Amino acid sequence: MNSSPLPQAPRPSDRIEPDVTPDLAAFRQSFRRHAAGVAIITALTEAGTPVGFTATSLASLAAVPPLATFNIARSASSWPAIAETERVVIHTLGVRNRVVAEKLSGDNASRFDGDHWYSGPHDLPIIKDVTSWMIGRIIERFPVHNNAVVVVQIEQGGLGEDDLPLLYHERRYFAPGEPA
Repeated sequence: MNSSPLPQAPRPSDRIEPDVTPDLAAFRQSFRRHAAGVAIITALTEAGTPVGFTATSLASLAAVPPLATFNIARSASSWPAIAETERVVIHTLGVRNRVVAEKLSGDNASRFDGDHWYSGPHDLPIIKDVTSWMIGRIIERFPVHNNAVVVVQIEQGGLGEDDLPLLYHERRYFAPGEPA
């Protein structure tokens, strides 16, 4: 029988962490390669002008009460309205909404040109023919560096026709199964 002691694992204090310098190019490319579902967030400015943007950061936070979150850069053209408004509309998108997703991620001056939306409850802009829309009251805005995490309590909404999900990957919108 061998009575030699078993090797000991290094203690956390014995480990030497390498000097890590953030690789911002790798960070950006990593998230470009991470496919995400696409949503549109809309609101009104204090003057009553519609604003909106596409978001890939939409997440369900809780079912009771119904809470959702999204992120927005505080340099975004829609941020002043989101920072001041009480309510927003969250729209989930299907493949059929690819054109409107591209429109709402484009030039902010022309995002609401056309008949792809209507004025809904609280006069909020509702995007037509989406898979769902939910009106919610903003209950928290958490600043994080140059961005904000926005928490919304859902108050009402509606369902549209189901569709394949619209995905965002490598800076483009596509359907599952389409070549990248």
